[in-house]
Amino acid sequence: MAKAVKLPSGNYRVQAYKNVNGRKIKKSFTAATAKQAQLAAARWQAAQSANVDPDRLTLREAFNKYFAAKENVLSPSTLKGYYKIGKNHLKGIMDLPLSKLTNEQIQRAINVDAATASPKTIRNVHGLLSSVLKMFYPQFALKTTLPQKKKTEMYIPDDEVIRKLLKCAKGTSLEIPILLAAFGPMRRGEICALTSDDIHGNIITVNKSLVTTQEGDWIVKQPKTYSSYRDIDYPDFVIQKIKNIKGQIVPISPNTISTHFKELLEKNNLPHFRFHDLRHYNVSILHAMNVPDKYIMQRGGWSSNYTMNNVYNHTLKSKSDAITQQINGYFNSKFEKSKE
Repeated sequence: MAKAVKLPSGNYRVQAYKNVNGRKIKKSFTAATAKQAQLAAARWQAAQSANVDPDRLTLREAFNKYFAAKENVLSPSTLKGYYKIGKNHLKGIMDLPLSKLTNEQIQRAINVDAATASPKTIRNVHGLLSSVLKMFYPQFALKTTLPQKKKTEMYIPDDEVIRKLLKCAKGTSLEIPILLAAFGPMRRGEICALTSDDIHGNIITVNKSLVTTQEGDWIVKQPKTYSSYRDIDYPDFVIQKIKNIKGQIVPISPNTISTHFKELLEKNNLPHFRFHDLRHYNVSILHAMNVPDKYIMQRGGWSSNYTMNNVYNHTLKSKSDAITQQINGYFNSKFEKSKE
């Protein structure tokens, strides 16, 4: 790249080059300072090395190129989520060329989305945007203020609710899925992909998942992450329910599980919670039993304790109340008389 040259106007010009089929293509960049001109030229050259022209490639096109590049390495569910983000978010800047993007424009687009989407969704949008820019416009320094995370109160069923739930589900299509989720814990897609070939004694091998494609078709794929491959040793009462089933253990879809689960709760006046919250129940019980994190991670299919501790590690209210009584009882016994 040539050095910056000061023009009679007081601005600076930098000329950058690229080779196309043996021909040298030149492009000039002019800015108020030498540094700005050099940066613009460097961005253009970096983009050319990836066969991308940021002056022509729009953000929408960059998103689509990113999806195509990742199609064979990301799970169908992840790709489906990415396509949804590309369709529904950042609408105000999607048709701008990459070279025209500014942090102010991006911040405004994020602000618009934040008015109707949750902080978690906005962080997912921003994370995908960051990955797309790193691939096709790596010199862009993305600087965005994101909405603060909201602390949500999450209901987690206790042992008594699980007993009532199992009683209500007995003999229905939900009985086995509930057992596998609450005492494993397995995910919906893992449960629906499970076959009799994956069961050996009390050991269930998790090695696949039922997921939807972009077109909405259900297919069996390998687990989303390497850590999701695992062997789970189930209690006898769970295995007794499935040991004589041949072929697919739960012949329904994950969506059907969620729909029927909601209906089951409403029909029997049980507290509202998601089927996925049965995994929360399982993890909370294991924590209350002082089971080491490493074992819980292996059983639940997590590669690190970050997700487990930040999403799944919730305290059961019944356990929390008992511990609170124990704490207050100790201090009352030691110090209540001293106040007299």
